[in-house]
Amino acid sequence: MNTTKLEMLCKVPEVTLIFWIIKILATTLGETGGDAVSMSMNLGYLIGTAIFAVIFIVAVTIQIRAKKFNPALYWATIIATTTVGTTLADFADRSLGIGYAGGTVLLLTLLMASLYVWHRTMGSVAVDTVNSPKSEAFYWVTIMFSQTLGTALGDWTADTAGLGYTGGALVFGTMLAIIAVAYYRTKISHTVLFWAAFILTRPLGAVVGDFLDKPIAKGGLELSRYSASLTLLALIVVCIFMFSHKAAAKRH
Repeated sequence: MNTTKLEMLCKVPEVTLIFWIIKILATTLGETGGDAVSMSMNLGYLIGTAIFAVIFIVAVTIQIRAKKFNPALYWATIIATTTVGTTLADFADRSLGIGYAGGTVLLLTLLMASLYVWHRTMGSVAVDTVNSPKSEAFYWVTIMFSQTLGTALGDWTADTAGLGYTGGALVFGTMLAIIAVAYYRTKISHTVLFWAAFILTRPLGAVVGDFLDKPIAKGGLELSRYSASLTLLALIVVCIFMFSHKAAAKRH
């Protein structure tokens, strides 16, 4: 199969600035949305995880069965991974009592194992090779682990390390800026840099989400989780429209 046909089969978006903006908004929504279900609705982390796990499985199944790239479906699946990641990490860290450090180490191990098995099976973990059901399955499992890891890492940085939400956001924002510079100024593998940035956007979203909805006494703005989630969702929809419009204009 030639390169053009493979590119047509690829069901992940082009990695542009808009991609990263939507990704950060989606990870922030995952934090506020996950907390809205598990905390504001008082359903708890286990039930919240079960609800979002079902949504995640359904979304991934539809995404894999889709014949072509659909931006709304893709980003809905990303949001599903980040919400289940939020409640799953909170369940492991708090309900199981392994703590943020234990949760971070466990999830980092699972993420590295996922990338290793994916590479051994498919020969590459580059996103532009995601053009078959098997590679898509690896892609979404890896993303789910990265989203869950990001929640644990964000909470660990903000709470245990004592940096607070703004301090945590500054740390992860700076690390992402360094990766961006490395992308354009060094010969480091772009695939490695992509996954590093993809992973780091999640703890950034986690601390920003906590900053929006946590009590003022704990360093947050104490906004409603529901209104914050709806606002983030609206911004994502606007960005997806811009993303789709730009992609359509580029094709023509």
